[in-house]
Amino acid sequence: MKTLQVGEFKSHFSEVIENIKKGEEVAISFGKKKEKIAVLVPYSKYMKKVSRKIGLLEKKASFTLSSDFKVSDETFFNL
Repeated sequence: MKTLQVGEFKSHFSEVIENIKKGEEVAISFGKKKEKIAVLVPYSKYMKKVSRKIGLLEKKASFTLSSDFKVSDETFFNL
C-alpha cells in the first residue's frame, strides 16, 4: 500500500485515481506526524460482500429479557 501526504496526493490526483482504478490501495497521511487519516480503495473491494454464517453461537450462548424490561426509544438509540 502506497502512502502519500495530502499535498503530494493533491498534486498527483489524476495519477493516483488511475492507480486506484487498477486495484492499488493508497493511504493518505496528514500533518507533521504524518498520521494516516484515510485509505482509498477500489470501489469493487469496498463493496465486496462478506458472507456471515448465521447461528454461529447456537447452543453456546443465549439471553433472556425479564417481562418487565422497558427501554425508551431515546435511550435505545442513545439520543
